[in-house]
Amino acid sequence: MKVTVAVEKRVLATLERTMKIGTTEIEDSFAEAFEMRYARLLVTAIDDYWCDTAISEFTGFGTSIIACDVEAARERRLSPTETPDGRPGASVLIFGFSTDVLAKSIPRRAGQCLLTCPTTAVFDGLEKSQKRVALGSYLRYFGDGFQRSKVIARKRYWRLPVLDGEFLVEESIGVEKGVAGGCLLIQATNLHDGLRAAREAVTSLAEMPGVILPFPGGVVRSGSKVGSRYDGLRASTNDALCPTLRGRVATELHPATTHAYELVIDGVDEATVAAAMATAARAAASQGVVAIGAPNYGGKLGKYHFHLHEILR
Repeated sequence: MKVTVAVEKRVLATLERTMKIGTTEIEDSFAEAFEMRYARLLVTAIDDYWCDTAISEFTGFGTSIIACDVEAARERRLSPTETPDGRPGASVLIFGFSTDVLAKSIPRRAGQCLLTCPTTAVFDGLEKSQKRVALGSYLRYFGDGFQRSKVIARKRYWRLPVLDGEFLVEESIGVEKGVAGGCLLIQATNLHDGLRAAREAVTSLAEMPGVILPFPGGVVRSGSKVGSRYDGLRASTNDALCPTLRGRVATELHPATTHAYELVIDGVDEATVAAAMATAARAAASQGVVAIGAPNYGGKLGKYHFHLHEILR
């Protein structure tokens, strides 16, 4: 009896370490993410073209706080029935290490990218937040004394005269605690299957509330590690995940991997990031994808640990 129990325990332990979705192995690894602050903007415009244009400009150079001021991307599209002014719109999430960072970065980006874009208006997407930073009250000075404010339903808005009429912007925006840095590593046997799987994973999260993937198209090819052999460089290429460096460094890739891509996920809370990682992993698992892992820093940096086997059970 004792022998049988021991064998069953070994089998269960092996099964826990080995997980597959179809033919894709799910590695027994974890991602580690960080506590950050985030804000949500609701951007509207006369049509989807100008709304997308404004958001593309606003979120540009917003991939990683390693070198950017913030991490930012579109959260989801909004129908006219969901926006404050009844026009087409979208919500944008912006993550930073502190409220002070957001207080500096968001008004500057809004002034250069949203105020300047034809027909846009900007509203707060976290109206219940107690912690707030200036937006319209900062941008109003561009009106050069011709700006006007109005309180509607206990919210103050600013109207700035511009060449195509008026730019409407809410006076302040809310800030909340969020989680940034959930990560998946998609490992494929060829370029095309790797790209296809990465895009399918990104698409699976396109309309999920509360998450963004801030890198280009939601995908990262330049996975990084902490530090560098060069002084002053905070991050450098993750050589253990570069297929072309096999034989020169210790690799952490599946033996059949020829191409790998990361997905970095930021979310409004821990549960949302975990759900997004699970959804994306299931969408990426397919023919040609030999393994899906989760890069980490040994658990020493990030407060939140997302173990793949746990979130996928």
